[in-house]
Amino acid sequence: MANRLGTAEFHRALFSLAIPIMLQNLINSSVNMIDTVMIGRLGTAEIAAVGLANNFFFLMNMILFGAVSGGGVFAAQFWGKKDIAGIRKNFGLCLIIVFAIASLFTGVSLFAPRTILSLYSRDPMVVELGSLYLRTVAPCFIPFGISFVFTLMMRTIEKVKLSMTATFISLSLNVCLNALLIFGLGPFPELGIRGAAIATVIARFVELLILVTTAYARKYAIAGTFRELFAIDARFVSRYFAIAFPVIVNELLWSLGVSMQNLIFARTGTDAFAAFNIVNTLSQLTWVVFIGLGNGCSVLIGKRIGEGREDAARAYSRYITSFAPLMAFCIAFLLLPLSRLVPVLFKVEPAVLGTVSSMIMLLALSYPFRAFNMSMVIGVCRAGGDTVFSVFYDLFFMWTFALPLGAAASFAFGLPAWAVYACIASEDVLKVLPGWLRLRSGKWLHNVT
Repeated sequence: MANRLGTAEFHRALFSLAIPIMLQNLINSSVNMIDTVMIGRLGTAEIAAVGLANNFFFLMNMILFGAVSGGGVFAAQFWGKKDIAGIRKNFGLCLIIVFAIASLFTGVSLFAPRTILSLYSRDPMVVELGSLYLRTVAPCFIPFGISFVFTLMMRTIEKVKLSMTATFISLSLNVCLNALLIFGLGPFPELGIRGAAIATVIARFVELLILVTTAYARKYAIAGTFRELFAIDARFVSRYFAIAFPVIVNELLWSLGVSMQNLIFARTGTDAFAAFNIVNTLSQLTWVVFIGLGNGCSVLIGKRIGEGREDAARAYSRYITSFAPLMAFCIAFLLLPLSRLVPVLFKVEPAVLGTVSSMIMLLALSYPFRAFNMSMVIGVCRAGGDTVFSVFYDLFFMWTFALPLGAAASFAFGLPAWAVYACIASEDVLKVLPGWLRLRSGKWLHNVT
Protein backbone atom coordinates (compact mmCIF):
# COMPACT_ATOMS: atom_id res chain seq x y z
CA MET A 1 0.00 0.00 0.00
CA ALA A 2 2.81 2.39 0.84
CA ASN A 3 4.37 1.85 -2.61
CA ARG A 4 1.13 2.24 -4.55
CA LEU A 5 -0.39 5.16 -2.65
CA GLY A 6 2.32 7.09 -0.98
CA THR A 7 1.60 6.82 2.73
CA ALA A 8 2.70 10.37 3.50
CA GLU A 9 0.45 11.75 0.75
CA PHE A 10 -2.52 9.80 2.08
CA HIS A 11 -1.93 10.97 5.64
CA ARG A 12 -1.65 14.59 4.55
CA ALA A 13 -4.87 14.37 2.57
CA LEU A 14 -6.73 12.50 5.31
CA PHE A 15 -5.72 14.68 8.23
CA SER A 16 -6.12 17.95 6.32
CA LEU A 17 -9.80 16.96 6.15
CA ALA A 18 -10.11 15.01 9.39
CA ILE A 19 -8.50 17.44 11.83
CA PRO A 20 -10.89 20.38 11.15
CA ILE A 21 -13.83 17.93 11.35
CA MET A 22 -12.43 16.59 14.63
CA LEU A 23 -12.02 20.10 15.99
CA GLN A 24 -15.52 21.08 14.90
CA ASN A 25 -17.02 18.05 16.63
CA LEU A 26 -14.78 18.56 19.67
CA ILE A 27 -16.09 22.12 19.98
CA ASN A 28 -19.63 20.81 19.58
CA SER A 29 -19.11 18.06 22.15
CA SER A 30 -17.34 20.39 24.59
CA VAL A 31 -20.23 22.84 24.42
CA ASN A 32 -22.71 19.99 24.89
CA MET A 33 -20.75 18.90 27.95
CA ILE A 34 -20.69 22.46 29.31
CA ASP A 35 -24.44 22.68 28.69
CA THR A 36 -24.94 19.41 30.55
CA VAL A 37 -22.70 20.57 33.41
CA MET A 38 -24.53 23.91 33.72
CA ILE A 39 -27.94 22.26 33.62
CA GLY A 40 -26.65 19.52 35.92
CA ARG A 41 -26.06 22.17 38.57
CA LEU A 42 -29.84 22.61 38.66
CA GLY A 43 -30.47 18.97 39.65
CA THR A 44 -31.04 15.39 38.43
CA ALA A 45 -34.58 16.06 37.12
CA GLU A 46 -33.35 18.97 34.98
CA ILE A 47 -30.48 17.01 33.44
CA ALA A 48 -32.82 14.09 32.68
CA ALA A 49 -35.41 16.48 31.17
CA VAL A 50 -32.97 18.16 28.80
CA GLY A 51 -31.52 14.76 27.88
CA LEU A 52 -35.02 13.58 27.04
CA ALA A 53 -35.78 16.64 24.90
CA ASN A 54 -32.43 16.38 23.15
CA ASN A 55 -33.26 12.78 22.31
CA PHE A 56 -36.03 14.07 20.02
CA PHE A 57 -33.59 16.57 18.49
CA PHE A 58 -31.13 13.69 18.02
CA LEU A 59 -33.81 11.75 16.12
CA MET A 60 -34.21 14.69 13.73
CA ASN A 61 -30.45 15.06 13.46
CA MET A 62 -30.01 11.43 12.40
CA ILE A 63 -32.81 11.60 9.83
CA LEU A 64 -31.20 14.74 8.41
CA PHE A 65 -27.85 12.96 8.36
CA GLY A 66 -29.40 10.04 6.47
CA ALA A 67 -31.07 12.31 3.93
CA VAL A 68 -27.95 14.39 3.32
CA SER A 69 -25.46 11.50 3.41
CA GLY A 70 -26.93 10.27 0.15
CA GLY A 71 -26.13 13.69 -1.25
CA GLY A 72 -22.63 13.38 0.18
CA VAL A 73 -22.02 10.24 -1.88
CA PHE A 74 -22.93 12.13 -5.08
CA ALA A 75 -21.12 15.34 -4.10
CA ALA A 76 -17.79 13.61 -3.39
CA GLN A 77 -17.88 11.75 -6.71
CA PHE A 78 -19.03 14.88 -8.60
CA TRP A 79 -16.10 16.70 -6.97
CA GLY A 80 -13.71 14.03 -8.25
CA LYS A 81 -15.08 14.65 -11.76
CA LYS A 82 -15.06 18.48 -11.26
CA ASP A 83 -18.76 18.57 -12.15
CA ILE A 84 -19.80 21.87 -10.51
CA ALA A 85 -23.31 21.84 -12.00
CA GLY A 86 -23.86 18.38 -10.51
CA ILE A 87 -22.62 19.54 -7.10
CA ARG A 88 -25.03 22.50 -7.09
CA LYS A 89 -28.19 20.68 -8.12
CA ASN A 90 -27.33 17.95 -5.59
CA PHE A 91 -26.97 20.67 -2.93
CA GLY A 92 -30.32 22.21 -3.90
CA LEU A 93 -32.14 18.88 -3.63
CA CYS A 94 -30.62 18.34 -0.17
CA LEU A 95 -31.85 21.79 0.94
CA ILE A 96 -35.43 20.94 -0.11
CA ILE A 97 -35.38 17.61 1.73
CA VAL A 98 -33.87 19.08 4.90
CA PHE A 99 -36.31 21.98 5.00
CA ALA A 100 -39.25 19.57 4.83
CA ILE A 101 -37.90 17.30 7.60
CA ALA A 102 -36.93 20.16 9.94
CA SER A 103 -40.34 21.83 9.44
CA LEU A 104 -42.11 18.64 10.51
CA PHE A 105 -40.03 18.32 13.69
CA THR A 106 -40.53 22.01 14.47
CA GLY A 107 -44.31 21.65 14.29
CA VAL A 108 -44.37 18.57 16.52
CA SER A 109 -42.06 20.22 19.08
CA LEU A 110 -44.18 23.38 19.24
CA PHE A 111 -47.61 21.78 19.45
CA ALA A 112 -47.19 18.30 20.98
CA PRO A 113 -44.02 18.13 23.14
CA ARG A 114 -45.69 16.40 26.09
CA THR A 115 -47.11 13.68 23.85
CA ILE A 116 -43.65 12.90 22.50
CA LEU A 117 -41.75 13.00 25.80
CA SER A 118 -44.40 10.97 27.66
CA LEU A 119 -43.46 8.03 25.44
CA TYR A 120 -40.05 7.94 27.12
CA SER A 121 -40.52 8.89 30.75
CA ARG A 122 -43.20 8.37 33.39
CA ASP A 123 -41.77 11.05 35.67
CA PRO A 124 -44.22 14.03 35.38
CA MET A 125 -41.60 16.58 36.46
CA VAL A 126 -39.13 15.36 33.83
CA VAL A 127 -41.82 15.47 31.12
CA GLU A 128 -42.95 18.97 32.13
CA LEU A 129 -39.42 20.40 32.19
CA GLY A 130 -38.48 18.61 28.97
CA SER A 131 -41.58 19.98 27.21
CA LEU A 132 -40.67 23.54 28.23
CA TYR A 133 -37.16 23.08 26.83
CA LEU A 134 -38.30 21.41 23.59
CA ARG A 135 -40.96 24.02 22.79
CA THR A 136 -38.46 26.85 23.38
CA VAL A 137 -35.64 25.30 21.32
CA ALA A 138 -37.85 24.29 18.34
CA PRO A 139 -37.36 27.53 16.28
CA CYS A 140 -33.70 26.61 15.71
CA PHE A 141 -34.46 23.31 13.92
CA ILE A 142 -34.80 24.77 10.41
CA PRO A 143 -31.66 26.97 10.56
CA PHE A 144 -29.79 24.04 12.08
CA GLY A 145 -30.90 21.81 9.19
CA ILE A 146 -29.76 24.30 6.55
CA SER A 147 -26.42 24.74 8.35
CA PHE A 148 -26.12 20.96 8.44
CA VAL A 149 -26.38 20.77 4.64
CA PHE A 150 -23.80 23.53 4.19
CA THR A 151 -21.38 21.80 6.56
CA LEU A 152 -21.64 18.36 4.98
CA MET A 153 -21.41 19.62 1.41
CA MET A 154 -18.39 21.80 2.18
CA ARG A 155 -16.66 18.71 3.57
CA THR A 156 -17.17 16.88 0.29
CA ILE A 157 -15.54 19.73 -1.68
CA GLU A 158 -12.66 19.82 0.84
CA LYS A 159 -13.61 23.20 2.38
CA VAL A 160 -13.73 22.24 6.04
CA LYS A 161 -12.27 25.26 7.86
CA LEU A 162 -15.31 27.52 7.41
CA SER A 163 -17.72 25.15 9.16
CA MET A 164 -15.21 24.70 11.99
CA THR A 165 -14.94 28.49 12.41
CA ALA A 166 -18.71 28.99 12.27
CA THR A 167 -19.23 26.26 14.86
CA PHE A 168 -16.60 27.75 17.16
CA ILE A 169 -18.14 31.23 17.03
CA SER A 170 -21.75 30.15 17.43
CA LEU A 171 -21.15 27.62 20.18
CA SER A 172 -18.87 29.99 22.10
CA LEU A 173 -21.78 32.42 21.99
CA ASN A 174 -24.02 29.60 23.20
CA VAL A 175 -21.83 28.99 26.26
CA CYS A 176 -21.77 32.68 27.19
CA LEU A 177 -25.53 33.05 26.79
CA ASN A 178 -26.07 29.84 28.78
CA ALA A 179 -24.20 31.26 31.74
CA LEU A 180 -26.16 34.52 31.56
CA LEU A 181 -29.63 33.07 31.01
CA ILE A 182 -29.56 29.83 33.04
CA PHE A 183 -28.26 31.46 36.22
CA GLY A 184 -29.38 35.07 35.67
CA LEU A 185 -25.98 36.74 35.83
CA GLY A 186 -25.85 40.53 35.86
CA PRO A 187 -28.98 42.18 34.42
CA PHE A 188 -30.22 38.96 32.79
CA PRO A 189 -33.19 37.02 34.24
CA GLU A 190 -32.67 33.56 35.77
CA LEU A 191 -34.50 31.29 33.28
CA GLY A 192 -33.08 27.83 34.08
CA ILE A 193 -33.47 25.28 31.29
CA ARG A 194 -35.56 27.74 29.24
CA GLY A 195 -32.53 30.04 29.19
CA ALA A 196 -30.39 27.18 27.81
CA ALA A 197 -32.90 26.69 24.99
CA ILE A 198 -32.97 30.41 24.10
CA ALA A 199 -29.17 30.46 23.97
CA THR A 200 -29.19 27.50 21.56
CA VAL A 201 -31.68 29.20 19.22
CA ILE A 202 -29.61 32.40 19.00
CA ALA A 203 -26.38 30.44 18.41
CA ARG A 204 -27.88 28.36 15.57
CA PHE A 205 -29.10 31.47 13.71
CA VAL A 206 -25.64 33.04 14.03
CA GLU A 207 -24.01 29.85 12.68
CA LEU A 208 -26.27 29.83 9.61
CA LEU A 209 -25.57 33.51 8.89
CA ILE A 210 -21.80 32.94 8.97
CA LEU A 211 -21.96 29.88 6.69
CA VAL A 212 -24.21 31.39 4.02
CA THR A 213 -22.54 34.80 3.77
CA THR A 214 -18.99 33.41 3.71
CA ALA A 215 -19.68 30.57 1.26
CA TYR A 216 -21.17 33.02 -1.26
CA ALA A 217 -18.58 35.73 -0.64
CA ARG A 218 -15.77 33.23 -1.39
CA LYS A 219 -17.68 31.68 -4.33
CA TYR A 220 -17.39 28.08 -3.16
CA ALA A 221 -18.53 25.34 -5.55
CA ILE A 222 -21.84 24.92 -3.68
CA ALA A 223 -22.68 28.65 -3.91
CA GLY A 224 -24.97 28.54 -6.93
CA THR A 225 -27.78 30.79 -8.10
CA PHE A 226 -31.40 29.86 -7.44
CA ARG A 227 -31.69 28.40 -10.95
CA GLU A 228 -28.47 26.35 -10.57
CA LEU A 229 -29.47 24.96 -7.18
CA PHE A 230 -32.98 23.95 -8.15
CA ALA A 231 -32.47 22.83 -11.77
CA ILE A 232 -33.49 19.35 -10.65
CA ASP A 233 -34.90 16.85 -13.15
CA ALA A 234 -36.85 13.68 -12.42
CA ARG A 235 -34.00 11.45 -13.60
CA PHE A 236 -31.57 12.93 -11.08
CA VAL A 237 -34.12 12.73 -8.26
CA SER A 238 -34.66 9.05 -9.11
CA ARG A 239 -30.91 8.34 -9.06
CA TYR A 240 -30.51 10.30 -5.84
CA PHE A 241 -33.16 8.40 -3.93
CA ALA A 242 -31.94 5.04 -5.23
CA ILE A 243 -28.77 5.76 -3.24
CA ALA A 244 -30.15 8.02 -0.50
CA PHE A 245 -33.34 6.16 0.43
CA PRO A 246 -31.51 3.20 2.06
CA VAL A 247 -29.39 5.71 4.00
CA ILE A 248 -32.50 7.61 5.16
CA VAL A 249 -34.11 4.33 6.27
CA ASN A 250 -30.82 3.34 7.91
CA GLU A 251 -30.52 6.56 9.92
CA LEU A 252 -34.22 6.64 10.77
CA LEU A 253 -34.23 3.11 12.18
CA TRP A 254 -30.81 3.57 13.80
CA SER A 255 -31.92 6.80 15.51
CA LEU A 256 -35.13 5.08 16.59
CA GLY A 257 -32.92 2.37 18.04
CA VAL A 258 -30.95 4.98 19.98
CA SER A 259 -34.28 6.46 21.10
CA MET A 260 -35.22 2.99 22.32
CA GLN A 261 -31.98 2.90 24.31
CA ASN A 262 -33.02 6.19 25.92
CA LEU A 263 -36.50 4.81 26.57
CA ILE A 264 -35.05 1.70 28.25
CA PHE A 265 -32.89 3.78 30.58
CA ALA A 266 -35.63 6.36 31.20
CA ARG A 267 -38.02 3.56 32.19
CA THR A 268 -35.28 1.94 34.30
CA GLY A 269 -35.23 5.08 36.44
CA THR A 270 -34.33 8.76 36.49
CA ASP A 271 -30.92 8.01 38.07
CA ALA A 272 -30.11 5.42 35.38
CA PHE A 273 -31.12 7.83 32.62
CA ALA A 274 -29.06 10.66 34.13
CA ALA A 275 -26.01 8.34 34.28
CA PHE A 276 -26.56 7.28 30.66
CA ASN A 277 -26.65 10.94 29.53
CA ILE A 278 -23.50 11.80 31.47
CA VAL A 279 -21.60 8.86 29.91
CA ASN A 280 -22.74 9.82 26.41
CA THR A 281 -21.63 13.41 26.99
CA LEU A 282 -18.13 12.31 28.08
CA SER A 283 -17.90 9.82 25.22
CA GLN A 284 -18.53 12.56 22.66
CA LEU A 285 -15.31 14.31 23.71
CA THR A 286 -13.17 11.38 22.56
CA TRP A 287 -15.37 9.98 19.80
CA VAL A 288 -14.79 13.12 17.71
CA VAL A 289 -11.53 11.57 16.49
CA PHE A 290 -13.36 8.75 14.73
CA ILE A 291 -16.06 11.04 13.35
CA GLY A 292 -13.26 13.05 11.74
CA LEU A 293 -11.43 10.00 10.40
CA GLY A 294 -14.61 8.41 9.01
CA ASN A 295 -15.85 11.56 7.30
CA GLY A 296 -12.40 12.53 6.01
CA CYS A 297 -11.77 9.10 4.51
CA SER A 298 -15.28 9.07 3.02
CA VAL A 299 -14.44 12.21 1.02
CA LEU A 300 -11.13 10.76 -0.19
CA ILE A 301 -12.65 7.42 -1.19
CA GLY A 302 -15.59 9.05 -2.98
CA LYS A 303 -13.24 11.43 -4.80
CA ARG A 304 -10.98 8.59 -5.95
CA ILE A 305 -13.99 6.65 -7.26
CA GLY A 306 -15.13 9.74 -9.17
CA GLU A 307 -11.61 10.05 -10.65
CA GLY A 308 -11.72 6.39 -11.74
CA ARG A 309 -8.93 5.38 -9.30
CA GLU A 310 -10.70 2.38 -7.77
CA ASP A 311 -7.51 0.62 -6.63
CA ALA A 312 -6.62 3.67 -4.54
CA ALA A 313 -10.16 3.71 -3.08
CA ARG A 314 -9.84 0.04 -2.05
CA ALA A 315 -6.43 0.66 -0.49
CA TYR A 316 -7.80 3.63 1.48
CA SER A 317 -10.64 1.45 2.78
CA ARG A 318 -8.24 -1.23 4.06
CA TYR A 319 -6.07 1.37 5.74
CA ILE A 320 -8.79 3.27 7.58
CA THR A 321 -10.45 0.11 8.93
CA SER A 322 -7.11 -0.99 10.38
CA PHE A 323 -5.92 2.39 11.63
CA ALA A 324 -9.14 3.49 13.39
CA PRO A 325 -9.40 0.48 15.80
CA LEU A 326 -5.73 0.81 16.77
CA MET A 327 -6.24 4.48 17.54
CA ALA A 328 -9.43 3.61 19.45
CA PHE A 329 -7.50 1.23 21.68
CA CYS A 330 -5.23 4.12 22.73
CA ILE A 331 -7.95 6.76 23.04
CA ALA A 332 -10.13 4.49 25.19
CA PHE A 333 -7.67 5.09 28.03
CA LEU A 334 -8.61 8.80 28.00
CA LEU A 335 -12.09 7.84 29.19
CA LEU A 336 -10.74 6.58 32.52
CA PRO A 337 -9.31 9.91 33.79
CA LEU A 338 -12.38 11.69 32.41
CA SER A 339 -14.54 9.58 34.72
CA ARG A 340 -12.71 11.10 37.72
CA LEU A 341 -14.11 14.52 36.78
CA VAL A 342 -17.75 13.45 37.07
CA PRO A 343 -18.15 14.20 40.83
CA VAL A 344 -16.65 17.65 40.27
CA LEU A 345 -18.75 18.54 37.24
CA PHE A 346 -22.15 17.05 38.03
CA LYS A 347 -24.36 17.58 41.06
CA VAL A 348 -25.82 14.07 41.19
CA GLU A 349 -26.32 11.36 43.83
CA PRO A 350 -23.55 8.86 44.76
CA ALA A 351 -25.54 6.00 43.18
CA VAL A 352 -25.47 7.84 39.84
CA LEU A 353 -21.70 8.34 40.10
CA GLY A 354 -21.14 4.62 40.71
CA THR A 355 -23.24 3.72 37.66
CA VAL A 356 -21.32 6.23 35.52
CA SER A 357 -17.96 4.66 36.47
CA SER A 358 -19.14 1.16 35.52
CA MET A 359 -20.60 2.34 32.21
CA ILE A 360 -17.38 4.15 31.27
CA MET A 361 -15.35 0.96 31.79
CA LEU A 362 -17.69 -0.92 29.45
CA LEU A 363 -17.57 1.91 26.92
CA ALA A 364 -13.75 1.85 26.87
CA LEU A 365 -13.75 -1.91 26.15
CA SER A 366 -16.13 -1.45 23.21
CA TYR A 367 -14.20 1.40 21.56
CA PRO A 368 -12.01 -0.59 19.08
CA PHE A 369 -15.07 -2.47 17.81
CA ARG A 370 -17.08 0.75 17.48
CA ALA A 371 -14.23 2.43 15.58
CA PHE A 372 -14.08 -0.36 12.99
CA ASN A 373 -17.85 -0.26 12.50
CA MET A 374 -17.87 3.54 12.19
CA SER A 375 -15.13 3.40 9.56
CA MET A 376 -17.00 0.78 7.56
CA VAL A 377 -20.40 2.50 7.58
CA ILE A 378 -19.35 6.14 7.09
CA GLY A 379 -15.87 5.92 5.58
CA VAL A 380 -16.24 2.94 3.25
CA CYS A 381 -19.78 1.71 2.46
CA ARG A 382 -21.47 5.08 2.00
CA ALA A 383 -18.55 6.58 0.10
CA GLY A 384 -18.73 3.57 -2.22
CA GLY A 385 -22.49 3.83 -2.70
CA ASP A 386 -23.03 0.51 -0.88
CA THR A 387 -26.01 1.88 1.03
CA VAL A 388 -28.21 -1.23 0.96
CA PHE A 389 -25.62 -3.33 2.80
CA SER A 390 -25.17 -0.47 5.28
CA VAL A 391 -28.81 -0.83 6.33
CA PHE A 392 -28.29 -4.48 7.26
CA TYR A 393 -24.89 -3.85 8.81
CA ASP A 394 -25.99 -0.94 10.98
CA LEU A 395 -29.39 -2.24 12.10
CA PHE A 396 -29.61 -6.03 12.24
CA PHE A 397 -27.69 -6.63 15.47
CA MET A 398 -29.07 -3.50 17.12
CA TRP A 399 -32.72 -4.52 16.66
CA THR A 400 -32.43 -8.32 16.92
CA PHE A 401 -29.89 -8.64 19.75
CA ALA A 402 -28.85 -5.49 21.63
CA LEU A 403 -32.22 -3.78 22.21
CA PRO A 404 -34.13 -6.99 23.16
CA LEU A 405 -31.31 -7.94 25.55
CA GLY A 406 -31.28 -4.48 27.12
CA ALA A 407 -35.07 -4.42 27.50
CA ALA A 408 -35.10 -7.90 29.06
CA ALA A 409 -32.25 -7.01 31.42
CA SER A 410 -34.14 -3.95 32.66
CA PHE A 411 -37.83 -4.85 32.54
CA ALA A 412 -37.84 -8.65 33.02
CA PHE A 413 -34.84 -9.25 35.28
CA GLY A 414 -34.40 -5.86 36.98
CA LEU A 415 -30.62 -5.86 36.48
CA PRO A 416 -28.57 -2.80 37.43
CA ALA A 417 -28.09 -0.03 34.88
CA TRP A 418 -24.49 -1.01 34.06
CA ALA A 419 -25.64 -4.53 33.08
CA VAL A 420 -28.33 -3.04 30.83
CA TYR A 421 -25.62 -0.88 29.25
CA ALA A 422 -23.46 -3.97 28.62
CA CYS A 423 -26.33 -5.67 26.79
CA ILE A 424 -26.90 -2.65 24.56
CA ALA A 425 -23.17 -2.31 23.80
CA SER A 426 -23.00 -5.95 22.60
CA GLU A 427 -23.94 -4.96 19.05
CA ASP A 428 -20.53 -3.36 18.50
CA VAL A 429 -18.79 -6.71 18.92
CA LEU A 430 -21.33 -8.68 16.87
CA LYS A 431 -21.14 -6.34 13.83
CA VAL A 432 -17.41 -6.67 13.20
CA LEU A 433 -17.41 -10.02 11.35
CA PRO A 434 -19.97 -9.15 8.62
CA GLY A 435 -18.24 -5.78 8.15
CA TRP A 436 -14.84 -7.40 7.72
CA LEU A 437 -16.23 -9.92 5.20
CA ARG A 438 -17.82 -7.12 3.16
CA LEU A 439 -14.56 -5.18 3.14
CA ARG A 440 -12.63 -8.21 1.91
CA SER A 441 -15.15 -8.94 -0.84
CA GLY A 442 -14.77 -5.50 -2.46
CA LYS A 443 -18.50 -5.47 -3.29
CA TRP A 444 -18.97 -2.16 -1.49
CA LEU A 445 -17.52 -0.08 -4.36
CA HIS A 446 -19.99 1.48 -6.85
CA ASN A 447 -19.55 4.52 -9.12
CA VAL A 448 -22.91 6.29 -8.77
CA THR A 449 -22.15 9.24 -11.08
